[in-house]
Amino acid sequence: MTLTDGPQATLANWRQHPHSIWGFTHVDRLLPVAPVAAGEAVALPRGADLDLTAVSLAWDGGRMTARQALAATHTDAFLVMKDGAVVAEHYVTQQPEDRHIVFSVSKSVTAALAGVLVEQGLLDPDAPVVHYLPEVKASAYGDCTLRHVLDMTVSIRFTEDYLDPLGDVARYRVAMGWNPPGALGGGDGLHRFIAGLPRADYPHGHRFHYVSPNSDLLGWIIERASGETFARLLSRHVWQPMGAAQDAFITIDRHGAPRTAGGICTSLADLARFGEMMRGGGAFNGRRIIPERWIDDILQAGDAAAWSRGELVPLFPDGRYRSKWYVPSPSPSVLCAIGIHGQWIYVDFDAGMVAVKQSSQPIPADDAMDHLTLALMRAIAGELRA
Repeated sequence: MTLTDGPQATLANWRQHPHSIWGFTHVDRLLPVAPVAAGEAVALPRGADLDLTAVSLAWDGGRMTARQALAATHTDAFLVMKDGAVVAEHYVTQQPEDRHIVFSVSKSVTAALAGVLVEQGLLDPDAPVVHYLPEVKASAYGDCTLRHVLDMTVSIRFTEDYLDPLGDVARYRVAMGWNPPGALGGGDGLHRFIAGLPRADYPHGHRFHYVSPNSDLLGWIIERASGETFARLLSRHVWQPMGAAQDAFITIDRHGAPRTAGGICTSLADLARFGEMMRGGGAFNGRRIIPERWIDDILQAGDAAAWSRGELVPLFPDGRYRSKWYVPSPSPSVLCAIGIHGQWIYVDFDAGMVAVKQSSQPIPADDAMDHLTLALMRAIAGELRA
């Protein structure tokens, strides 16, 4: 099924269901974007088929199949790999060539690229942010480190409420060009918006506080430290080496600043290639792409105490967050990247599993949908271990 003929979205409604079904795969028709060029494509091998109608999971006092869970969570496309081979690929409202926005999965991709620059000596996680961006000295970022930014432990006053029409996120979306300009102002761009965010009254590093502008700041730092655009860096260091089959793209504001917190758009299979690279410890297509020690640090480090003081404990009660990736349990066998409206990369090392999900859930942050998706992923992992 494809919705290329409608219902088409506008800048005013592209994140609202049902317009989002078309909008999420046609972002480049709505917003300015920068291309992330692919190189020579590497085919994904095929393994024994996994029947998603035969995988069962417990939910809400009963049971449902994996296929039913995908439908219940407004899945647009879904792919599972086992030991590097595709075992399930399911398209609903998009085609394999469609580039679907992955929202905050972009954060995890951005931080992986940051790991490359750390290895090259261009970034130091322990350096003050103002070493790279003196422009933010008067903001919440004026006395924090890059590590605080990577781990979402910046002391900052910002409320990540996607549904408040007059709140911080609404002003932020005008700044990035995702909403039409209006009475809220904020049309001066991402960098000006970020540099005006105030500090909170607790120490940096004390608690996990999910603030998307932190990750746009990370993209700004990456560009400043490297002297190159984010899109070109991501192409050269990740997209081309991993053998992506299609160009990706990222939304940019009116000044060309990339929306590295949530604006990456990619095909399902290329998202799976990226997930398989993470499962491979940063290696894929016979090449080292992300430094292995950066992946090891994501899995092994992370401040459980800071996480326990944060707002996402109900999702992962024993979790941690490191370099824009979720580590759900003290045993580092699972790694997740999650974006609003139901975007996922789920890596289970013990099961040899990578699953990627692109969706158009009507509510941006839906706890019930997240828990059902986790139950789905865990059921598939159990099936792949059997």
